Amino acid sequence: MITRLFDFLNSTGYANITLGQGGMIIISCFLMYLAIKKKYEPLLLLPIAFGMLLANLPLSGIMDGPVGDSVGGLLYYLYKGVKLGIYPPLIFLGVGAMTDFGPLIANPKTLILGAAAQFGIFFTLLGALILGFSPTEASSIGIIGGADGPTAIFLTAKLAPHLLGSIAVAAYSYMALVPIIQPPIMRALTTKEERQVVMKTLRPVSKTERILFPILVTIIVGLFLPSAVPLLGSLMFGNLMRESGVVDRLLKTSQNDLLNIITIFLGLSVGATATAERFLTVKTIMIIGLGLVAFAFGTAMGVIFGKIMYRLSGGKVNPLIGAAGVSAVPMAARVVQTVGQKENPKNFLLMHAMGPNVAGVIGSAVAAGVLLSILG
Repeated sequence: MITRLFDFLNSTGYANITLGQGGMIIISCFLMYLAIKKKYEPLLLLPIAFGMLLANLPLSGIMDGPVGDSVGGLLYYLYKGVKLGIYPPLIFLGVGAMTDFGPLIANPKTLILGAAAQFGIFFTLLGALILGFSPTEASSIGIIGGADGPTAIFLTAKLAPHLLGSIAVAAYSYMALVPIIQPPIMRALTTKEERQVVMKTLRPVSKTERILFPILVTIIVGLFLPSAVPLLGSLMFGNLMRESGVVDRLLKTSQNDLLNIITIFLGLSVGATATAERFLTVKTIMIIGLGLVAFAFGTAMGVIFGKIMYRLSGGKVNPLIGAAGVSAVPMAARVVQTVGQKENPKNFLLMHAMGPNVAGVIGSAVAAGVLLSILG
């Protein structure tokens, strides 16, 4: 009886937990605290953190593949959606279904600001190469600068899956910290006079323009960069469903049920890749640092190009909207609105900022396509 009792105790997780696993459980609980208490990107940070917890419970086998008569763990199969590149495009489908491209169509010049913010990706890529990361790892780290979680997951799963947990945590952490990171950069690079600029109301956008936009973007970019089609095509199809007005049932499913289900599966399975041996490394610390550089540099470049547009337009463009060129939709646009209104209570920049914000989503997908076509 005593022998059986000892056998049972030895079969529990308490007897088999390692120091690294204990550390990862603490980290996962801290991330859950940030998601619940601080509301830092809770829709994805909470499932990522809980997936991290599940994968680091010893002997659970939740990420083990099939061996012999064993069918494998639950998250092993859910992770296939990440590995095969299924979940991120479906997230983009939902994002497209919820996003109004009208501000970008009304002011297409803001595409420049969305493109400028992607410089953070390539700047950080070079920095990561200098620090000794491989080209595929450096590309996956650099994409954090696009401030687009699904794109970062999509590219990393293709190029550097062993870094997926670290990059996902870094990407969503910095997206959650947009209201903290961006304002100091925006104020440092602009004058009070520039921040007070009131922009003219955007012109109305016709239904025909709204319908043609996703179709034309898919054709033009898809022919130029086929590797971007999974992300960009899904984004544009979602938006086409929104603007066509003829598929309400599909639109509601894309905006709600489908998006919610995929978010759960994506978060849990990505979090489960952050095991102790992969996450608790010097590389993870470097990735978190480089991710901050990528995000800050992308924000700065967007603002700098906003200042250029301010000069060229004779003071008609508020350079703050350039900060929304990172694709954290719509949080970055809301930050622009908040900073602008503090300088001038009569200033309403939200819709103007949505132009570069949407352009940033497109830009990050294009950047991922470029990197994937070169290195994939």
